[in-house]
Amino acid sequence: MPHSPLRPPIAVADLDLDDLTDLDPDLDPDGASIRSFRCADEPTEWVFALVRVRGRPVGTVLGRVAAPADPARAVAALARERLAGTEPRPPVEPYGDLPRTTVVVATRERAGRLARALDSLLAQDHPDHETVVVDNAPRTTATRELVAAKYPTVRYVREDVPGLAAAHNRGAAVADGAVLAFTDDDVVADPHWLSALTAPFAADPGTGCVTGLILPARLRTPAQVLLESHGGFAKGFTPRTWDPARPPADEPLFPFTAGSFGSGANMAFRASALKAVGGFDPATGTGTPAKGGDDLYAFVRVLAAGHRLLYTPDALVWHHHRETWQDLRRQAYGYGAGLTAYLTALAVRRPALLPALLARLPRGLAHARAMTAARGAAPGVAAPGAHGAHGHPWPRSLSRLERLGMLYGPVGYARARLRLGSGGSGEAR
Repeated sequence: MPHSPLRPPIAVADLDLDDLTDLDPDLDPDGASIRSFRCADEPTEWVFALVRVRGRPVGTVLGRVAAPADPARAVAALARERLAGTEPRPPVEPYGDLPRTTVVVATRERAGRLARALDSLLAQDHPDHETVVVDNAPRTTATRELVAAKYPTVRYVREDVPGLAAAHNRGAAVADGAVLAFTDDDVVADPHWLSALTAPFAADPGTGCVTGLILPARLRTPAQVLLESHGGFAKGFTPRTWDPARPPADEPLFPFTAGSFGSGANMAFRASALKAVGGFDPATGTGTPAKGGDDLYAFVRVLAAGHRLLYTPDALVWHHHRETWQDLRRQAYGYGAGLTAYLTALAVRRPALLPALLARLPRGLAHARAMTAARGAAPGVAAPGAHGAHGHPWPRSLSRLERLGMLYGPVGYARARLRLGSGGSGEAR
């Protein structure tokens, strides 16, 4: 593992301030009005903290907390210094009527992690939801036994076709919600996650997909710190809506810049919109030769059908990043493969998009190459309120693996389709 200037473990904290005036760097640190403070790890020299103002996420900060300083006060002072000038947003209001929602969690032989995720899902403040666990190509009965013994209100279904997309399609097929929310077995959902994720569907009938904020649950290993220092899975703290009727001027590759919309560990779809486009492509996703791209495929299909996609940082989950250097290598390769696999899937399954895709393809590949190259360059310190590199150079070996994965993606997708042809479809049904 390359040398990192920050030595893990880094404590992960959640700080809620009472008012935006708490972010004024001229205020006395002891004057901070702290609504709540939670630290997920034992105190260490370094703390990575989510900063909220009256419950609403506004940014993250990273800094030293030297003993014997009170961690809550120290992080509050750091937030005032680093997040000064952050645009205020109104406090979170009651969400009102929310649509009936089904939460789908796909899993495979990770009962311990699943239990942690289910505990958080059963603590949601959404008034009308169900949780469905999809046991994907299981080798043992551990997941079924866990759900039966400890989670009697959770629905258990089995999907024998391997792959995340096939499992998601199975969950969608048995769901009774007007909205389908998806998360992973390695997350802990904020208690307000589901309410924040589904409220936009009630507010706007044209919304077909909503994604949310993903932050690290732990930063205990060098691999976890490196991933998070380059943005992790977070998409920022500013809400955004993508409307196919009004393509964004700052995204000439739209809608094929699916990676900027969100991630599969924190996404929801209007059930009718997702089913109308045929659900997820079962030849994509983790657990298939394609290695990923299932979420990206669904984002683009829903946008291409004319629905709006909204990102809200208020819908928060805490993700347990992969812990080892080898895990990170596999992840980098899988990201590259999933990117070109989903583009291949669009070309195969939605040929009407092919002219637009081909017109943008050279620019898109150049953009992807520039992104991986930029990670290998020496990064600067993240801007105030930003979420990104804190002095950790992205290893060139990982950039090379991403590019190799991009070359492999179409081959992996073809292999996945051949496998499905001989062993079951995994289609939405």
